Amino acid sequence: MTNTLLFTVLTLTLLGLVLAVILFFVARRFRVEEDPRIDEVESVMPGANCGGCGFAGCRAFAENAVKAPSLDGIFCPVGGNAVMKKVAMKLGVEVVEKAPMVAVVRCNGSCENRPRTSVYDGTASCKVKNALYSGDTGCRYGCLGCGDCEKACPFGAIRINPETLLPEVDEELCTACGNCVKACPKGIIELRNKGPKNRRMFVSCMNKDKGGVARKACSAACIGCRKCEKVCPFGAITVEDNLSYIDFTKCKLCRKCFDECPTQAIHAVNFPPRPVKSASAPSAEAVAAKEPVLPKAETTVTEKKEE
Repeated sequence: MTNTLLFTVLTLTLLGLVLAVILFFVARRFRVEEDPRIDEVESVMPGANCGGCGFAGCRAFAENAVKAPSLDGIFCPVGGNAVMKKVAMKLGVEVVEKAPMVAVVRCNGSCENRPRTSVYDGTASCKVKNALYSGDTGCRYGCLGCGDCEKACPFGAIRINPETLLPEVDEELCTACGNCVKACPKGIIELRNKGPKNRRMFVSCMNKDKGGVARKACSAACIGCRKCEKVCPFGAITVEDNLSYIDFTKCKLCRKCFDECPTQAIHAVNFPPRPVKSASAPSAEAVAAKEPVLPKAETTVTEKKEE
């Protein structure tokens, strides 16, 4: 009995050693050499693994950055230009700085502007709600308010306002990873340039119905009147399918379209308030224009006669 047990142990030990040797040579034969720069690039990444770069995490980003001939088209939205400079230094290449971006919500259909016509009592998911019907308001293009974007954001940068039932973006926390854009089944969230001094303009509406139908569904809807398009001196605004759109690459932030929009569908973010002209203090030109012109007095010179 003892000899049998000893023989079994020795046999298993010998078999384990043989298999270990075989596995060692197989691993040596089929191993894939990994570029050590991948670890170096990954070490400077933010480690969010949000997928905003288009790759499956920071490790995949590092692998693709090392293999790519250049960094064109490769960008980490979380780390921004600071991280991309470090990546470029690790790889010995140049990188072009990109303007910082932020998510904007292109829907102004609050409870006040867009009355509810029905009550949804199903699963609290915009994706499910969108699959069932067009929504619980008269606008079939607007926000569904279930918060899929809020759940998708790994940075807590977007929240559903309980009063308006619309998502609001905290631009200080937003990294422009794009997860909220992918999560929205209505496509109302867009990534746009933050703009100089964080000032930007956009049309907060996605309604493509004709003006009367859109205005009936939401008092703040774009009605496709083209007034903004006509007043823009830079050609930054186009109207297609009854909906206006501002190209942020052409917009010079003059705010003429904002003043012209009859429904306030255009939003101007982070602009200082315009100075209010006082009506009680007329300008010097106005005073001069109203002041009557008096005729010049005739002057006569009389000589004093000598006595």
